[in-house]
Amino acid sequence: MAQTNKEINTLTNKDLSIQISLSGLSFCILQRDSNTISSLTEINFGKKLNYLVLLDHLKNAIEDTPALQQSFNSITVVHDNDLSNLVPMPLFDEDHLADYLKFSSKILKSDFIATDDILLNDSVNVYVPFININNFIYDTFGEFTFKHVSSVLIENILLTEKNADEPKVYVNVGQDHFEIIIVDKAKLVLYNTFDFSSKEDFIYYILFTTEQLNLNPETFQLILLGQIEEGDELYNIAYKYIRFVSFGDKNVNYNFVETPKSKHSNFTLIHSF
Repeated sequence: MAQTNKEINTLTNKDLSIQISLSGLSFCILQRDSNTISSLTEINFGKKLNYLVLLDHLKNAIEDTPALQQSFNSITVVHDNDLSNLVPMPLFDEDHLADYLKFSSKILKSDFIATDDILLNDSVNVYVPFININNFIYDTFGEFTFKHVSSVLIENILLTEKNADEPKVYVNVGQDHFEIIIVDKAKLVLYNTFDFSSKEDFIYYILFTTEQLNLNPETFQLILLGQIEEGDELYNIAYKYIRFVSFGDKNVNYNFVETPKSKHSNFTLIHSF
């Protein structure tokens, strides 16, 4: 394997973002001097793996990809899992991190718990990162930053909706799960994540969640991000039950060496820089 950031320790104009989930990996390289996304790669496993096998896949991906064996000015890792919870900042107590997660997530006493401050929402995101992934990234590249996927989503959607005056329902679709973010009048109303294995699961969770908030599928706007395209089964069933369905937009000013699949794909990966 080529030398790593740790061994070279020189500044470059390239930043690397890596998104990690049990069902896949994504890599993005940003050339800062030309403001260009020079590489965008997705690896889907087709099923959920355990965290030990996940690390093996990450090691193999880096070893097999010369573009990932360079020196980078900065590296960001986005942890994509359902082990997170939002806590209002005025109520947050760093001595009770496990308490914020234990009722909604299965955690172990040995789990490392991290936090992201979400200033736009005056909240703290408490979550469990893939610590074996973090250790490997540090050993391979040196210093890096990491955050939870929901932090990236919430921050950027709140920025997008800062002048909005009506409810919006955002759904960010992954291979076997999706995040749902509901905002109204520039405020976060709800964040949650759901696993799904069929299109019926997908629409059920969306309709159930919006019904709890008394949102009418004839009037609210559903905005889709991630791994979903017009005409596929997830889009079609959403359009069948919800009147106003559209795709989001990354709204970034980057150039792309290769045109992305769509304006709404890889939203969190690209917005993590």
